[in-house]
Amino acid sequence: MSTEFNIGSTIEHPGFGKGVIVGAEPEYYVIWFKVQKSTKIINKSEEIQLLEASANRPIDGAVTLDQIEDALERILDRRLDTGETIPLATRWQKGTMVLKPGDATLQSKEVPIETFFHKIVMVRDKLRVMEQKINAHKVLTDEEKVELQQYITGIYGSLTTFNVLFKDTDDQFKGAGGKE
Repeated sequence: MSTEFNIGSTIEHPGFGKGVIVGAEPEYYVIWFKVQKSTKIINKSEEIQLLEASANRPIDGAVTLDQIEDALERILDRRLDTGETIPLATRWQKGTMVLKPGDATLQSKEVPIETFFHKIVMVRDKLRVMEQKINAHKVLTDEEKVELQQYITGIYGSLTTFNVLFKDTDDQFKGAGGKE
């Protein structure tokens, strides 16, 4: 069970990345995540890591939408690293991926590795979001969640081939033997 965090605290979620708590209820937090550029409802029982605590207490009384937007913008500017990108391994930078068909009469296709890498990172991020949606699903049974998680783990395992492209091992895909 996670610790109680205040509105304005910066956290790290295993599936959604860095976020800022913008609302709190007895059972869940409302957290704005940079990668998804949206808020998500996260059960307080989920594991989230506190990156920077906020001394602010939840706001009592009526607050206008404009006040919330202004406060959120200030919080996000102060708390989130908006320059976060997943780095490509140095040896692949400015490289080209060549897809050469077995039929010599057909033309090859060249794709900048940066473009291909960006697509791989997007697939990884969308899988993480799907994984979290499955975990938080209110109708699925635990057995159904486990079954769907096994498919996602298998997908991660299939994508480990592309780990060679990642500069940092923490950003790589992990299959059944890994944490994800």
